Amino acid sequence: MCGIAGIVHIDRRPLDGGLLEAMTRSLAHRGPDGEGYALLARDGTGKPITVAGRLSDSIRSVPRDYAVGFGHRRLAILDRSPLGHQPMSCDREEVWLTYNGELYNYLELKQTLRQRGWSFRSTSDAEVLLYAYKEWGEDCLHRFNGMFAFALWDARAQKLFCARDRFGIKPFYYHWDGDRFCFASEIKALLQNPAHRARPHDRMVYDYLTLSRQDHSTETFFQGIHQLAPGERLTLRPGRGDGQGAALDRDRWWRFAVGRQEVSLADAAARTRELLEDSVRLELRADVPVGSCLSGGLDSSSIVCLMSRLLGPGGAPRTFSACHEDGRFDERPYIRPVLERTGAANERVFPDATRLFAELPTVLWHQDEPFAGTSILAQWAVMQAAGGAGMKVLLDGQGADELLCGYPGFMGARLADFISTGRWGAGIRAWRDWRRMHGGIRPALLAGLGRGLLPGPMATGLRRLIQGEDRWLAPAFVRSWRDGAGEGRAVAGQTALDRHMERAVTQDLPALLHYEDRNAMAFSIEARVPFLDHRLVEWLAALPPEHKLEGGTTKVVLREAMAGLLPEEVRLRRDKMGFVTPQDRWLRVELRQEIEAIVASDRFRSRPYWQASAVQDAYRRYCDGQVSIGSTVWRWINLELWLRRFCD
Repeated sequence: MCGIAGIVHIDRRPLDGGLLEAMTRSLAHRGPDGEGYALLARDGTGKPITVAGRLSDSIRSVPRDYAVGFGHRRLAILDRSPLGHQPMSCDREEVWLTYNGELYNYLELKQTLRQRGWSFRSTSDAEVLLYAYKEWGEDCLHRFNGMFAFALWDARAQKLFCARDRFGIKPFYYHWDGDRFCFASEIKALLQNPAHRARPHDRMVYDYLTLSRQDHSTETFFQGIHQLAPGERLTLRPGRGDGQGAALDRDRWWRFAVGRQEVSLADAAARTRELLEDSVRLELRADVPVGSCLSGGLDSSSIVCLMSRLLGPGGAPRTFSACHEDGRFDERPYIRPVLERTGAANERVFPDATRLFAELPTVLWHQDEPFAGTSILAQWAVMQAAGGAGMKVLLDGQGADELLCGYPGFMGARLADFISTGRWGAGIRAWRDWRRMHGGIRPALLAGLGRGLLPGPMATGLRRLIQGEDRWLAPAFVRSWRDGAGEGRAVAGQTALDRHMERAVTQDLPALLHYEDRNAMAFSIEARVPFLDHRLVEWLAALPPEHKLEGGTTKVVLREAMAGLLPEEVRLRRDKMGFVTPQDRWLRVELRQEIEAIVASDRFRSRPYWQASAVQDAYRRYCDGQVSIGSTVWRWINLELWLRRFCD
């Protein structure tokens, strides 16, 4: 896992080596084990210049004909020797690579490539990626099982080729002004350019404040800075070098799709366990110890139990958990049986509201963009503990909820399908089963039901009414951005559950992966997500809905798959927490003084997004228990502090 950065000049200006170094060094937390650069002449007339260490220590100025520069910060996970150093080239220095990620099937790919005549100097997956590109060209992407974001300079074809993994586990941001293309692993690297002033992108601000959305498009919170979408690739051909004929093309090389296949639950469970176990096996490949997050929920507990099984006697993994003294938010009763079953070591953190709020400017700096709730702070505390313990790789359960209908909203979509197809009896039984198992009806379930039954604009209007947005949003801001915001359009043949799953995977999951990547990399940790092995994803996406959600039970097929391996009290638990925090108590009580000071401040009142007096009134009513708007309150505060950190 690493940090990547690069510049490609289209005009005749020489490469800005100072900017390239500043961009790369801003990513030092992503790669504390090494720093490197490659400077390339675009037309191939000059010999590549490579530097290990600081660029400015080795070269005073970049030769005029050098128009392409790659930077790299290394977190050494595979082949920790100098042979794994990047930027990396192939044998004839025709293709250069700067790469962030892991190809979990690199050993299998290497064997295939050797059979085709290629030889290797290192044991790194980066070299495998290089020769896979030489052998198969851009089609190499379909052979990769892993998480990645990379840029290749192909001197033969005179093009820059960039790509991002299927689900957007690893980030790739860029700025393109027609004369210079800059890319990096994090937005802060692109902000090193003194000519690029950080300005908020109000379209993204509106979607965040009203829909709690981010990473749902190729736009970012910063004007002029874009990202590759999950499963997207980009090709830049500089043309003649005078800005004429330059071409930048983007397209999707992989798309998520919900399929349909008929299979018994027993067979589905057996195949699910086989695929998940093989995914964990591949993701245990590392030249450093591999641990895991452990929430006590079904997903992370399944991973820890499979790790223990694969590691064998004496190989119990180290695990890290967030706990709370308040039993309503504490998962230690479910963590303990997993530890007893596996013998795993466990370090627990107890997130503290005051301390984490004091660290919020630092968290925001690492996240680059506002985030959706205080659970991200609990995850930050877990990664901080793991980093302090010297861990370099952690497995985690992201993706399972989106693929296995783990959230209450999926039940709402399922009920909508029963109603819309006239299966009233099945819908009533499902409703009763859900209430019997889960108690009260959560707002997310009702939201899923509404989205499934109502046209998009009507569902959006109902949501606005319930959340009271019109009472606190600034009218001019609403008029500018309300058109185009909504729940999207239905696709012919899709069920409400299909649409909900597709939205969860393609629009909601990228934000969760963003949070995890930045929290982990802040402490130089590589976070791996076994549930997002594309083989497993494609299998689960095609299973019948009753294998995921039936009789009030979520994740049916995973529960069946893990029988005999998971402790029964974990396998059969019905509640869901994750990196949960007592958010309402934090916002209403422990942080009230700080929040009141923020919403009363001149800077807050000057923003064009809200009516500050209405916000203050809504916050008082929230603290008095009259309204339940904790997530909305958090977004106000988080956005304000982000603006202060990056834009003011």
